[in-house]
Amino acid sequence: MWLYLVFLLGLWNLLRLFRERQVVSHLQDKHVFITGCDSGFGNLLARQLDRRGMRVLAACLTENGAEELRSKTSDRLETVILDVTKTESVVAATQWVKERVGNRGLWGLVNNAGISISWGPSEWLTKQDYAKVLDVNLLGMIDVTLSMLPLVRKARGRVVNVSSIMGRVSFSGGGPYTISKYGVEAFSDSLRRELSYFGVKVAIIEPGSFKTAMSSSDRLLSNIKMVWDQASSEVKEIYGEDFLASNLAKLKSLDQKCNEDLSLVTDCMEHALTSCHPRTRYSAGWDAKLFYLPMSYLPTFLVDAMVYWISVKPDKAL
Repeated sequence: MWLYLVFLLGLWNLLRLFRERQVVSHLQDKHVFITGCDSGFGNLLARQLDRRGMRVLAACLTENGAEELRSKTSDRLETVILDVTKTESVVAATQWVKERVGNRGLWGLVNNAGISISWGPSEWLTKQDYAKVLDVNLLGMIDVTLSMLPLVRKARGRVVNVSSIMGRVSFSGGGPYTISKYGVEAFSDSLRRELSYFGVKVAIIEPGSFKTAMSSSDRLLSNIKMVWDQASSEVKEIYGEDFLASNLAKLKSLDQKCNEDLSLVTDCMEHALTSCHPRTRYSAGWDAKLFYLPMSYLPTFLVDAMVYWISVKPDKAL
């Protein structure tokens, strides 16, 4: 009996591997639009797809980022300046893309642009702290997607949305970032089901802990201190300086464990764009696969207990 089960499991894995290795034809004729290409995942993906011969349309926030990317890629790659928080910028970028893809449509849209700020307990934060992150990570992504969808639908192409493992498991102090990634998950699921009627596939990338410019310890430490400074005197007294110091030390320790191999994420993105049978979700990094992902399937009370015991407690906690 067990031998039959092992055989069926092995056969299923072989069939899955065979399906996932089938590559879309004529990749050199397909356009891919990527947001957030100044650095990190977007920058590496743009260079990776360019080396593969695809026609990359890279959106950068700054001209310096665009120039640096062009200097490292072929003449096929083109750049445009895009601020996803401004609708007029999104409309202009869409028109720019339309002029380049013509009647072929846009094969791939990769929503990678994101920020990681305003970390800390909810009591430290303001509505504006949430708005800043949601404006980029969720509302900006939605604006770009809605604007580009007619082009993607014309090509029967792909939408790849970069979420995070924190879009599955929420930890203390995750703040606006976690909320924005939960929103990305929900929007992507809805979009995938709606667009399946038109042959468009939607994939979600869920990276674990990776070392990027956005997640650098110096930037996060500075941000947490800024959020702490804006908290009321009553909140500071309740949480205490020791709580702040312990969290800063914990953050430094976590930063040292972050994976520096960003290709683990960009390989997932590339597969979602080039495979005939892309996955619905891609968990990138061993921490995502072996810890966060299994944790997301546990009963809520167990997850709550785990988070409680591994978290730093406020000075005046019960």
